[in-house]
Amino acid sequence: MNPNDTKSRIHYTKPSITGLEVDYAADAAANGWGEHCYDYIHRFESLFCEHLGVKHAIATSSATGALHLGMAAMGIGLGDEVILADINWIASVAPVVHLGANPVLVDILPDTWCLDPAAVEAAITPRTKAILAVHLYGNLCDLSTLQEIGNRHGIPIIEDAAEAIGSSLFDKRAGSTGSFGAFSFHGTKTVTTGEGGIFVTNDDDLYARVLTLSNHGRAHGETRQFWPETVGFKYKMSNVQAAIGCAQMERVEELIGKKREIFQFYLDALSSFPVLMNPEPLGTRNGFWMPTIVAQPGVPFDRDKLLETFKAENIDGRVFFWPLSMLPAFEECPQNLVSYDIHTRAINLPSYHDITAEDQTRVIECLTHFLDA
Repeated sequence: MNPNDTKSRIHYTKPSITGLEVDYAADAAANGWGEHCYDYIHRFESLFCEHLGVKHAIATSSATGALHLGMAAMGIGLGDEVILADINWIASVAPVVHLGANPVLVDILPDTWCLDPAAVEAAITPRTKAILAVHLYGNLCDLSTLQEIGNRHGIPIIEDAAEAIGSSLFDKRAGSTGSFGAFSFHGTKTVTTGEGGIFVTNDDDLYARVLTLSNHGRAHGETRQFWPETVGFKYKMSNVQAAIGCAQMERVEELIGKKREIFQFYLDALSSFPVLMNPEPLGTRNGFWMPTIVAQPGVPFDRDKLLETFKAENIDGRVFFWPLSMLPAFEECPQNLVSYDIHTRAINLPSYHDITAEDQTRVIECLTHFLDA
Protein backbone atom coordinates (compact mmCIF):
# COMPACT_ATOMS: atom_id res chain seq x y z
CA MET A 1 0.00 0.00 0.00
CA ASN A 2 1.17 3.51 -0.78
CA PRO A 3 1.77 5.24 2.59
CA ASN A 4 0.29 8.35 1.06
CA ASP A 5 -3.10 6.59 0.78
CA THR A 6 -3.45 6.62 4.59
CA LYS A 7 -2.93 10.37 4.91
CA SER A 8 -5.87 12.69 4.52
CA ARG A 9 -5.55 15.25 1.78
CA ILE A 10 -4.72 18.76 2.90
CA HIS A 11 -6.31 21.18 0.42
CA TYR A 12 -4.73 24.55 -0.23
CA THR A 13 -8.15 26.16 0.08
CA LYS A 14 -11.87 25.39 0.17
CA PRO A 15 -14.91 27.34 1.39
CA SER A 16 -16.55 27.35 4.80
CA ILE A 17 -20.19 26.41 4.22
CA THR A 18 -22.60 25.94 7.12
CA GLY A 19 -26.31 25.28 7.51
CA LEU A 20 -26.95 29.01 7.24
CA GLU A 21 -25.63 29.17 3.67
CA VAL A 22 -27.59 26.03 2.75
CA ASP A 23 -30.82 27.41 4.23
CA TYR A 24 -30.51 30.76 2.46
CA ALA A 25 -29.65 29.11 -0.87
CA ALA A 26 -32.61 26.74 -0.54
CA ASP A 27 -34.92 29.66 0.20
CA ALA A 28 -33.64 31.56 -2.84
CA ALA A 29 -34.10 28.48 -5.02
CA ALA A 30 -37.64 27.88 -3.74
CA ASN A 31 -38.92 31.44 -3.41
CA GLY A 32 -36.55 33.85 -5.17
CA TRP A 33 -38.47 34.28 -8.37
CA GLY A 34 -40.75 36.86 -9.98
CA GLU A 35 -40.84 40.02 -7.89
CA HIS A 36 -38.43 38.41 -5.39
CA CYS A 37 -35.72 37.55 -7.93
CA TYR A 38 -33.40 40.32 -6.67
CA ASP A 39 -34.14 40.14 -2.94
CA TYR A 40 -30.94 38.39 -1.89
CA ILE A 41 -28.87 40.36 -4.40
CA HIS A 42 -29.97 43.69 -2.94
CA ARG A 43 -29.51 42.39 0.58
CA PHE A 44 -26.02 41.13 -0.22
CA GLU A 45 -25.04 44.46 -1.77
CA SER A 46 -26.31 46.29 1.31
CA LEU A 47 -24.43 43.99 3.69
CA PHE A 48 -21.23 44.46 1.72
CA CYS A 49 -21.58 48.24 1.67
CA GLU A 50 -22.08 48.20 5.43
CA HIS A 51 -19.03 46.00 5.99
CA LEU A 52 -16.80 48.02 3.69
CA GLY A 53 -18.07 51.47 4.60
CA VAL A 54 -18.93 52.53 1.03
CA LYS A 55 -22.01 54.07 -0.55
CA HIS A 56 -22.59 51.81 -3.54
CA ALA A 57 -22.15 48.17 -4.54
CA ILE A 58 -23.17 46.14 -7.58
CA ALA A 59 -22.90 42.36 -7.30
CA THR A 60 -21.34 40.73 -10.37
CA SER A 61 -20.52 37.32 -11.76
CA SER A 62 -16.80 37.80 -11.03
CA ALA A 63 -14.22 40.33 -9.91
CA THR A 64 -13.04 40.38 -13.52
CA GLY A 65 -16.52 41.53 -14.54
CA ALA A 66 -16.51 44.19 -11.82
CA LEU A 67 -13.18 45.53 -13.09
CA HIS A 68 -14.39 45.45 -16.69
CA LEU A 69 -17.56 47.40 -15.83
CA GLY A 70 -15.69 49.98 -13.77
CA MET A 71 -12.97 50.56 -16.35
CA ALA A 72 -15.49 50.81 -19.17
CA ALA A 73 -17.52 53.34 -17.17
CA MET A 74 -14.35 55.38 -16.64
CA GLY A 75 -13.92 55.55 -20.42
CA ILE A 76 -10.76 53.44 -20.60
CA GLY A 77 -10.38 52.26 -24.17
CA LEU A 78 -8.31 51.85 -27.30
CA GLY A 79 -4.73 53.05 -26.94
CA ASP A 80 -5.03 54.06 -23.28
CA GLU A 81 -2.56 52.74 -20.71
CA VAL A 82 -3.21 51.16 -17.35
CA ILE A 83 -0.29 50.61 -14.98
CA LEU A 84 -0.30 47.49 -12.80
CA ALA A 85 2.16 45.13 -11.15
CA ASP A 86 3.87 42.44 -13.22
CA ILE A 87 3.13 39.85 -10.51
CA ASN A 88 -0.61 39.24 -10.72
CA TRP A 89 -3.16 36.69 -11.83
CA ILE A 90 -4.30 37.31 -15.39
CA ALA A 91 -7.83 38.19 -14.23
CA SER A 92 -6.58 41.62 -13.16
CA VAL A 93 -5.18 42.53 -16.56
CA ALA A 94 -7.80 40.83 -18.75
CA PRO A 95 -10.32 43.73 -18.65
CA VAL A 96 -7.58 46.15 -19.74
CA VAL A 97 -6.95 44.00 -22.81
CA HIS A 98 -10.67 43.48 -23.49
CA LEU A 99 -11.17 47.25 -23.61
CA GLY A 100 -8.36 47.68 -26.14
CA ALA A 101 -6.11 49.46 -23.67
CA ASN A 102 -2.45 48.65 -23.08
CA PRO A 103 -1.30 47.15 -19.77
CA VAL A 104 1.97 48.65 -18.53
CA LEU A 105 3.57 46.04 -16.28
CA VAL A 106 5.92 47.39 -13.62
CA ASP A 107 7.92 45.85 -10.82
CA ILE A 108 6.86 45.03 -7.27
CA LEU A 109 8.23 45.75 -3.82
CA PRO A 110 10.18 42.86 -2.27
CA ASP A 111 8.32 42.99 1.05
CA THR A 112 4.64 43.44 0.11
CA TRP A 113 4.87 41.89 -3.40
CA CYS A 114 2.61 44.74 -4.56
CA LEU A 115 3.16 47.73 -6.87
CA ASP A 116 6.41 49.64 -6.49
CA PRO A 117 5.27 53.31 -6.41
CA ALA A 118 8.59 54.52 -7.84
CA ALA A 119 8.18 52.19 -10.81
CA VAL A 120 4.61 53.39 -11.23
CA GLU A 121 5.61 57.04 -11.42
CA ALA A 122 8.41 56.27 -13.88
CA ALA A 123 5.92 54.52 -16.17
CA ILE A 124 3.39 57.36 -16.40
CA THR A 125 2.86 58.85 -19.87
CA PRO A 126 0.23 61.17 -21.37
CA ARG A 127 -1.72 58.01 -22.28
CA THR A 128 -1.94 56.71 -18.68
CA LYS A 129 -5.62 56.54 -17.71
CA ALA A 130 -5.48 54.53 -14.45
CA ILE A 131 -3.27 52.83 -11.89
CA LEU A 132 -4.55 49.39 -10.91
CA ALA A 133 -3.51 48.59 -7.34
CA VAL A 134 -3.87 44.85 -6.70
CA HIS A 135 -3.71 43.84 -3.02
CA LEU A 136 -1.89 40.55 -3.57
CA TYR A 137 -2.70 37.64 -1.24
CA GLY A 138 -4.28 40.13 1.20
CA ASN A 139 -1.16 42.32 1.36
CA LEU A 140 -1.90 46.02 0.97
CA CYS A 141 -0.46 48.24 -1.74
CA ASP A 142 1.11 51.52 -0.58
CA LEU A 143 -2.14 53.35 -1.28
CA SER A 144 -1.15 56.63 0.36
CA THR A 145 1.86 57.01 -1.96
CA LEU A 146 -0.08 55.80 -5.00
CA GLN A 147 -2.89 58.24 -4.25
CA GLU A 148 -0.39 61.08 -3.96
CA ILE A 149 1.12 60.13 -7.32
CA GLY A 150 -2.32 59.81 -8.85
CA ASN A 151 -3.46 63.16 -7.52
CA ARG A 152 -0.34 64.92 -8.86
CA HIS A 153 -0.82 63.48 -12.33
CA GLY A 154 -4.63 63.47 -12.40
CA ILE A 155 -4.77 59.68 -12.66
CA PRO A 156 -7.38 57.60 -10.77
CA ILE A 157 -6.46 54.64 -8.58
CA ILE A 158 -8.47 51.45 -9.02
CA GLU A 159 -8.33 48.89 -6.20
CA ASP A 160 -8.37 45.23 -7.13
CA ALA A 161 -9.18 43.85 -3.69
CA ALA A 162 -10.20 40.42 -4.98
CA GLU A 163 -7.90 38.79 -2.42
CA ALA A 164 -8.11 41.39 0.33
CA ILE A 165 -11.36 40.99 2.24
CA GLY A 166 -10.38 41.65 5.86
CA SER A 167 -7.39 43.84 5.03
CA SER A 168 -7.39 47.48 6.11
CA LEU A 169 -5.22 50.54 6.67
CA PHE A 170 -6.22 52.19 9.94
CA ASP A 171 -10.03 52.59 9.61
CA LYS A 172 -10.19 52.17 5.83
CA ARG A 173 -10.88 48.72 4.45
CA ALA A 174 -9.13 47.59 1.29
CA GLY A 175 -11.23 48.42 -1.75
CA SER A 176 -12.95 51.43 -0.21
CA THR A 177 -10.64 54.34 -1.06
CA GLY A 178 -9.93 54.12 -4.80
CA SER A 179 -12.14 55.50 -7.56
CA PHE A 180 -13.69 52.07 -7.36
CA GLY A 181 -12.87 48.68 -5.92
CA ALA A 182 -13.49 45.10 -7.05
CA PHE A 183 -13.75 41.94 -4.95
CA SER A 184 -13.89 38.24 -5.79
CA PHE A 185 -16.15 35.60 -4.22
CA HIS A 186 -14.64 32.65 -6.08
CA GLY A 187 -14.77 29.37 -4.17
CA THR A 188 -11.16 29.84 -3.05
CA LYS A 189 -11.78 33.20 -1.37
CA THR A 190 -12.34 34.04 2.30
CA VAL A 191 -15.95 35.00 1.50
CA THR A 192 -17.52 33.00 -1.32
CA THR A 193 -20.62 32.78 -3.47
CA GLY A 194 -19.13 29.93 -5.53
CA GLU A 195 -18.37 32.27 -8.39
CA GLY A 196 -18.97 35.97 -8.12
CA GLY A 197 -17.63 39.44 -7.49
CA ILE A 198 -18.70 42.96 -6.61
CA PHE A 199 -18.08 46.51 -7.79
CA VAL A 200 -17.91 49.18 -5.04
CA THR A 201 -17.54 52.95 -5.10
CA ASN A 202 -18.33 56.19 -3.31
CA ASP A 203 -18.63 58.04 -6.64
CA ASP A 204 -22.33 58.64 -7.40
CA ASP A 205 -21.78 59.37 -11.09
CA LEU A 206 -19.51 56.39 -11.66
CA TYR A 207 -22.02 54.15 -9.87
CA ALA A 208 -24.82 55.37 -12.14
CA ARG A 209 -22.77 54.64 -15.26
CA VAL A 210 -21.79 51.17 -14.05
CA LEU A 211 -25.39 50.42 -13.05
CA THR A 212 -26.47 51.18 -16.61
CA LEU A 213 -23.65 49.17 -18.19
CA SER A 214 -24.32 46.23 -15.87
CA ASN A 215 -27.91 45.93 -17.12
CA HIS A 216 -27.23 45.61 -20.86
CA GLY A 217 -27.07 49.40 -21.13
CA ARG A 218 -30.56 50.00 -19.77
CA ALA A 219 -30.61 53.10 -17.56
CA HIS A 220 -32.05 52.87 -14.07
CA GLY A 221 -35.55 54.34 -14.13
CA GLU A 222 -36.05 53.86 -17.89
CA THR A 223 -39.80 53.34 -18.40
CA ARG A 224 -39.63 51.96 -21.93
CA GLN A 225 -39.44 48.18 -21.90
CA PHE A 226 -36.30 46.66 -23.46
CA TRP A 227 -34.79 50.08 -24.24
CA PRO A 228 -31.02 50.19 -23.66
CA GLU A 229 -29.38 53.58 -24.14
CA THR A 230 -26.04 51.94 -24.98
CA VAL A 231 -24.52 48.50 -25.48
CA GLY A 232 -23.75 47.18 -22.01
CA PHE A 233 -22.68 43.96 -20.34
CA LYS A 234 -24.19 40.97 -18.58
CA TYR A 235 -22.12 40.32 -15.47
CA LYS A 236 -24.96 39.73 -13.00
CA MET A 237 -24.77 37.58 -9.90
CA SER A 238 -27.66 35.17 -9.43
CA ASN A 239 -30.07 35.41 -6.50
CA VAL A 240 -28.99 31.94 -5.27
CA GLN A 241 -25.33 32.98 -5.26
CA ALA A 242 -26.21 36.17 -3.40
CA ALA A 243 -28.13 34.14 -0.81
CA ILE A 244 -24.95 32.22 -0.04
CA GLY A 245 -23.12 35.54 0.08
CA CYS A 246 -25.59 36.95 2.61
CA ALA A 247 -24.85 34.07 4.96
CA GLN A 248 -21.12 34.54 4.43
CA MET A 249 -21.37 38.26 5.22
CA GLU A 250 -23.22 37.48 8.44
CA ARG A 251 -20.15 35.38 9.32
CA VAL A 252 -17.54 37.65 7.75
CA GLU A 253 -15.61 38.53 10.92
CA GLU A 254 -15.51 34.86 11.90
CA LEU A 255 -14.16 33.95 8.46
CA ILE A 256 -11.52 36.70 8.53
CA GLY A 257 -10.56 35.81 12.09
CA LYS A 258 -9.98 32.18 11.15
CA LYS A 259 -7.71 33.20 8.27
CA ARG A 260 -5.68 35.34 10.64
CA GLU A 261 -5.47 32.49 13.16
CA ILE A 262 -4.21 30.07 10.49
CA PHE A 263 -1.58 32.56 9.35
CA GLN A 264 -0.35 33.17 12.91
CA PHE A 265 0.09 29.42 13.44
CA TYR A 266 2.38 29.26 10.41
CA LEU A 267 4.21 32.45 11.33
CA ASP A 268 4.99 31.24 14.85
CA ALA A 269 6.30 27.92 13.56
CA LEU A 270 8.44 29.38 10.78
CA SER A 271 9.80 32.49 12.49
CA SER A 272 13.30 31.02 12.89
CA PHE A 273 13.63 30.03 9.23
CA PRO A 274 15.07 32.24 6.45
CA VAL A 275 11.71 32.98 4.85
CA LEU A 276 9.49 36.04 4.56
CA MET A 277 5.73 35.81 5.02
CA ASN A 278 2.83 38.15 4.32
CA PRO A 279 3.62 41.48 6.01
CA GLU A 280 1.42 43.45 8.38
CA PRO A 281 3.02 46.91 8.75
CA LEU A 282 2.10 49.24 11.58
CA GLY A 283 -1.39 50.60 11.12
CA THR A 284 -2.50 47.81 8.80
CA ARG A 285 -4.56 44.67 9.26
CA ASN A 286 -3.95 41.86 6.80
CA GLY A 287 -6.80 39.51 5.94
CA PHE A 288 -4.13 36.88 5.12
CA TRP A 289 -6.18 35.27 2.37
CA MET A 290 -3.24 33.17 1.22
CA PRO A 291 -0.35 32.55 3.67
CA THR A 292 2.80 32.66 1.57
CA ILE A 293 6.49 32.04 2.17
CA VAL A 294 9.30 33.63 0.18
CA ALA A 295 12.79 32.26 0.75
CA GLN A 296 15.34 34.94 1.58
CA PRO A 297 17.65 35.89 -1.29
CA GLY A 298 20.61 33.55 -1.50
CA VAL A 299 18.86 30.71 0.36
CA PRO A 300 18.74 27.50 -1.72
CA PHE A 301 15.09 26.90 -2.60
CA ASP A 302 13.78 24.51 -5.26
CA ARG A 303 10.10 25.34 -5.60
CA ASP A 304 9.29 22.40 -7.86
CA LYS A 305 11.02 19.96 -5.54
CA LEU A 306 9.03 21.34 -2.59
CA LEU A 307 5.79 20.88 -4.53
CA GLU A 308 6.80 17.27 -5.24
CA THR A 309 7.49 16.77 -1.54
CA PHE A 310 4.07 18.17 -0.67
CA LYS A 311 2.40 15.95 -3.25
CA ALA A 312 4.09 12.87 -1.81
CA GLU A 313 2.60 13.79 1.58
CA ASN A 314 -0.89 14.40 0.08
CA ILE A 315 -0.57 18.16 0.68
CA ASP A 316 -1.72 20.70 -1.89
CA GLY A 317 0.78 23.42 -2.76
CA ARG A 318 0.23 26.49 -4.91
CA VAL A 319 2.87 28.38 -6.85
CA PHE A 320 3.37 32.11 -6.45
CA PHE A 321 1.96 33.92 -9.48
CA TRP A 322 4.18 34.07 -12.54
CA PRO A 323 5.10 37.52 -13.85
CA LEU A 324 2.44 38.40 -16.40
CA SER A 325 5.16 39.47 -18.80
CA MET A 326 6.41 35.87 -18.94
CA LEU A 327 3.08 34.73 -20.41
CA PRO A 328 2.69 34.38 -24.19
CA ALA A 329 0.12 37.19 -24.40
CA PHE A 330 2.51 39.90 -23.20
CA GLU A 331 5.93 41.29 -23.97
CA GLU A 332 8.75 40.24 -21.68
CA CYS A 333 9.86 42.78 -19.05
CA PRO A 334 13.14 41.40 -17.66
CA GLN A 335 13.84 44.84 -16.19
CA ASN A 336 11.28 43.94 -13.51
CA LEU A 337 14.02 42.33 -11.47
CA VAL A 338 12.06 41.61 -8.28
CA SER A 339 9.15 40.07 -10.17
CA TYR A 340 11.41 37.83 -12.26
CA ASP A 341 13.26 36.63 -9.17
CA ILE A 342 10.72 36.30 -6.41
CA HIS A 343 8.26 33.89 -8.01
CA THR A 344 10.93 31.16 -8.17
CA ARG A 345 11.45 31.13 -4.41
CA ALA A 346 7.90 31.41 -3.14
CA ILE A 347 4.90 29.19 -2.49
CA ASN A 348 1.40 29.50 -1.03
CA LEU A 349 0.49 27.33 1.95
CA PRO A 350 -2.78 25.47 2.65
CA SER A 351 -5.19 27.72 4.55
CA TYR A 352 -8.79 26.53 4.30
CA HIS A 353 -11.02 27.53 7.21
CA ASP A 354 -11.45 24.14 8.87
CA ILE A 355 -7.82 23.07 8.58
CA THR A 356 -6.81 21.51 11.89
CA ALA A 357 -3.74 22.27 13.97
CA GLU A 358 -2.64 18.70 13.26
CA ASP A 359 -2.84 19.25 9.51
CA GLN A 360 -1.02 22.57 9.75
CA THR A 361 1.66 20.79 11.74
CA ARG A 362 1.97 18.24 8.93
CA VAL A 363 2.53 21.07 6.47
CA ILE A 364 5.05 22.74 8.77
CA GLU A 365 7.00 19.52 9.40
CA CYS A 366 7.22 18.86 5.67
CA LEU A 367 8.32 22.41 5.06
CA THR A 368 10.89 22.59 7.86
CA HIS A 369 12.48 19.29 6.80
CA PHE A 370 12.78 20.70 3.31
CA LEU A 371 14.28 23.99 4.54
CA ASP A 372 16.71 22.17 6.82
CA ALA A 373 17.90 19.83 4.07
